Amino acid sequence: MQTSFSLQSLANSDMLQSEKIIRACVHCGFCTATCPTYLLTGDELDSPRGRIYLIKEMFEHETAASLSATKHIDRCLSCLSCMTTCPSNVHYMHLVDHARAYIESSSPRPWPEMFVRALLAYVLPHPNLFRISLSIARRLKPVKRFLPEQFRLLFTHLPDKALLKSHVDRPQIFPAEGLKRLRVALLSGCVQTVLDTRINESTVRLLTRLGVEVVVVKGVGCCGAVAHHLGKTAQSHGFARQNIEAWSREIDGAGLDHIVFNASGCGTTVKDYGFLFRDDPLLRLKAAKISELAVDVSELVSQLGFARVLEPQMLRVAYHSACSLQHGQKIVEEPIVLLSNAGFDVVAVPEGHICCGSAGTFNLLQVELSEQLRKRKLSNIATIKPEVIACGNMGCMLQISKGSSIPVVHTVELLDWASGGPKPAALGS
Repeated sequence: MQTSFSLQSLANSDMLQSEKIIRACVHCGFCTATCPTYLLTGDELDSPRGRIYLIKEMFEHETAASLSATKHIDRCLSCLSCMTTCPSNVHYMHLVDHARAYIESSSPRPWPEMFVRALLAYVLPHPNLFRISLSIARRLKPVKRFLPEQFRLLFTHLPDKALLKSHVDRPQIFPAEGLKRLRVALLSGCVQTVLDTRINESTVRLLTRLGVEVVVVKGVGCCGAVAHHLGKTAQSHGFARQNIEAWSREIDGAGLDHIVFNASGCGTTVKDYGFLFRDDPLLRLKAAKISELAVDVSELVSQLGFARVLEPQMLRVAYHSACSLQHGQKIVEEPIVLLSNAGFDVVAVPEGHICCGSAGTFNLLQVELSEQLRKRKLSNIATIKPEVIACGNMGCMLQISKGSSIPVVHTVELLDWASGGPKPAALGS
């Protein structure tokens, strides 16, 4: 695709990268076949190719985004299915992330929308504040119909309750069982530590059982993904810097073989730290090292080798591959192989490459499209008649479990159970 960026624009590193990405696009249209929003609306501007045109025009003219451009870019889930499909290797993720940051800094929004986006970016990354907010929101639920629509939407995925704080989420070291094979840092996460503490608990049990010393490093917090995908670059980079420094201290001290994630959205973001800080002379090398050490828990367990303890359960498991795992990190087979080796009857979900509609804060900001995708996902799951649904991302778990009678668990919960841990609570006693 031809571009006409000004030399002044190209002096900016982000603009230079975006111009290269746009030029790589040959507008073949393969991306439209796998883009969830295009499949729903049929609107070219709701496809990656259409959004690239909108971004190109916005950047070339160096103007604030039009209302149309903002609407269609906001509708992007960042599922990255287009990157898996694209024959030209267009790095759409970096392009749309830059576009969101550009819109956030140059294009005013209606104040209720600005307030909600700022609220999400401020509250979700802080577990204690998130717990307090959930408590307040539950008290406000009876009067939500009197609130402006933008605020009512926040109640859509309000959980019944937050779980009690888990002992595994505070900074500490969990010793390996038997001979120590590796030493890794585990990102506890932010939203996950409030809404489902059992995921981290299962992860710690599973890894220590496999001979891994697990460290929850002091000073590590939110990975920055929530703010990053809302275009709030300064805030997201602040979280990332804090994590890079904390993990780097641990690397320089006792050392780390890997940094492990059980939330695939976080893993995709941290694996990109090297790119995000490529121009920072102080953090560039540290950030690149962190990205190099980052692994999803399914990657690590596959490397270590999984040993089943229980007799095969032969539960029929529908495996839902989170977009950030299959498209963002290109991890597709490992979780399926692990679950099969654990003794489960694993069945892939039809249209598994299509997003469930969670996508970070998408299900709170684009409720109608998100709901359509959720129903489509549940309809596909129903065709294979599973007894349980497994996935590797908390957001997907919340999205799919809404209105579903089929229990939804994290992949590590099933692996933990099969290797000697407790039965997942969602499966009953």
